Amino acid sequence: MHELLLFALKADGFIFDTASTMMIPPQNKIRVFTWHVHGSYLYYLSQGPFEIFIPVNEARSEGYYGRGNTFPFGANVHEVHVDELKDLRFDVLLFQSFKNYQKDQFEVLTVKQRNAPKIYLEHNTPHGTAATTRHYVNDPDILLVHVTHFNRLMWDNGQTPTIVIPHGVTDVKVPYTGNYAKGFVAINHLPHRGRVLGWDIFRKVNRTIPLDLAGMGNEGYGIGEVLHPWLPEVRAQYRFLFHPVRHTSLALAVCEAMMAGVPVVGLATTELVTAIHNGVNGWIHTDIDILIDNMKGLLKDRLKAKRMGRAGQETAKELWNIQQFSKRWQHAFEQVLASQKQTLNLVL
Repeated sequence: MHELLLFALKADGFIFDTASTMMIPPQNKIRVFTWHVHGSYLYYLSQGPFEIFIPVNEARSEGYYGRGNTFPFGANVHEVHVDELKDLRFDVLLFQSFKNYQKDQFEVLTVKQRNAPKIYLEHNTPHGTAATTRHYVNDPDILLVHVTHFNRLMWDNGQTPTIVIPHGVTDVKVPYTGNYAKGFVAINHLPHRGRVLGWDIFRKVNRTIPLDLAGMGNEGYGIGEVLHPWLPEVRAQYRFLFHPVRHTSLALAVCEAMMAGVPVVGLATTELVTAIHNGVNGWIHTDIDILIDNMKGLLKDRLKAKRMGRAGQETAKELWNIQQFSKRWQHAFEQVLASQKQTLNLVL
């Protein structure tokens, strides 16, 4: 199977051998089993033509939350109680965390279910040393999907075939006003997550620039959690989004802000450098004082912020188009299904 994957999944994974590709008819959507790990990502994944099955348990523990009440999931996202999983048929198994891969699959899935084609979706940069940390998965029969090229570059992927599927976000059609002469920061549990996510940078900047911190776990430091359905309305009022993160994957909050026409100010690190062009659609730098100076400029000139936001919106439509995102996932699912079919034919 791994030779077929390596042959089919070139560079970004979208050049494939049409002769061996098993196309899935529209009326027979690919059935994907995964865990609810990253709500925003799951919501955007569900915009594609897939039937997605997620497990739930009585405790609603990590990964077993079900649909929840935060995201407006469609009818193609199905909750399945863990006691009923054995009766479920699915086409592809999608891991989204090491816990899913190492533990959960063995606790809740049958041997037959675990024999389905497997994809591991890596949301994050390495938690250990950059560039030398070996990824948890080191299996030529599993496809490893990274959400940014920077992530794939930093992980040691071993013998696992990899592709990159950049983020996709929807345009919520909420007009940007920038009426609040403040910056908006949207990061959950920022004090707890510390320097990697830029807690110290947030505090330094906030001594000079008025910033409102939104997100879970920020009690006493900001405006608290803003549920995803209401986030566009709130975010649109702020002059800019500030992203103080040193080392992480490209945040969906950044993609969503740019898609909504909100200018972004952030650190010139990780994948953000491929999306922001200084003075055109936002500001990035590794010198915090330079970022502060440019924030002051945006606070003084709302029209300039609007122009920058519109340019950022055009960038977002080009980079994170939700239709293209869905097509890329469709191709990835089709390739692992085709690869397994070829492997079975060889065995038979």
